[in-house]
Amino acid sequence: MDHPSPLPASPEQFPATRPLKGRGAASNPEGRFESIRHQAEDDGWQSALLDGDAPRPRTEVTEERARSVISRNDSPDIAFSQAINPYRGCEHGCIYCYARPSHSYLNLSPGLDFETKLRAKGNFAEVLRAELAKPGYAISPINIGSNTDPYQPIEKKWRLTRAALELLAECHHPCTIVTKNALVERDLDILQPMAREKLVQVFVSVNSLDNQLAAKLEPRASAPHRRIKAIAALAAAGVPVGVLVAPIIPALNDKDMDAVMAQAAEAGARCAGYTTLRLPYELKQLFREWLALHAPQRAEHVMSLLQQMNGGRDYDSDFRTRMRGQGVFADLLRRRFEVACRKHGFGRARELTLDTSRFVPPRKPSPQGELF
Repeated sequence: MDHPSPLPASPEQFPATRPLKGRGAASNPEGRFESIRHQAEDDGWQSALLDGDAPRPRTEVTEERARSVISRNDSPDIAFSQAINPYRGCEHGCIYCYARPSHSYLNLSPGLDFETKLRAKGNFAEVLRAELAKPGYAISPINIGSNTDPYQPIEKKWRLTRAALELLAECHHPCTIVTKNALVERDLDILQPMAREKLVQVFVSVNSLDNQLAAKLEPRASAPHRRIKAIAALAAAGVPVGVLVAPIIPALNDKDMDAVMAQAAEAGARCAGYTTLRLPYELKQLFREWLALHAPQRAEHVMSLLQQMNGGRDYDSDFRTRMRGQGVFADLLRRRFEVACRKHGFGRARELTLDTSRFVPPRKPSPQGELF
């Protein structure tokens, strides 16, 4: 006799029948490398649990020991060649995050696992010091936060981003930071002196001013108005700061582009950039699921415009178009962005040149400690 699959033991295994408060994803689909697929069967008990107070998935952080921390790329559409990421996964839970599929390499789901089962590289600063001290190290600005947000909530406890900044400041190494969390203000005591030496530039990501929409798109990131205040705090401290209107999702948040840029300019942002929504790998399924739960009446229109911007597909990985899209709607976004830049006096995001001439390689870790 065939038996149905066991009742799922936790909410992250339920089919996505409703949103989960405080989380971006509503399900936990297997990663693309998994050979086994699980399918929940409702025998009546599941429905009863969903109608009651089902336990919410909690954030779990596992410490890992990194062997290397500097990643390098030669992509023609990325402004930096070096990056560091203290964490794997991101508690912000942004449903649109292009980094979600990277969790599949850990045999975890790009869905709820990405925002609840996090990895912290406990030896991050130690390994970074060793890599910067290598005789053949070629200096170029390092981006912090290219994959997951360096100031996500768990940074309050782990302080790995701060430790990295302390090291970069010590050896006068330039860096850029991308974040959507006001926690960046905590490190102004490091960022301000680095800014005086042209060693740092911060980009704050704000893609909408609608708090209700932001709470669904990026549930554990700082609220949009709080990010604007963070831009003001950075600018007041003399730290070069720009705004990234990213990602722009057609028929969902594109209407806010000019308003975001206006408020960011008033707060002191000096440059601006934007990207359109990218849906690589498993993200296609997760975003369609999110639309069905949060914007069912717009879902078909949103996906139609996205496909028009991607040559008829949900996503086109071509380096020439993946960041901005193509076609009529993409051209309209580009013109609107250019008009807003002229209107608000923005320069391009790549205009600031960071100083690489001051770099002094750090000393390698030694069991004898510092004698002099």
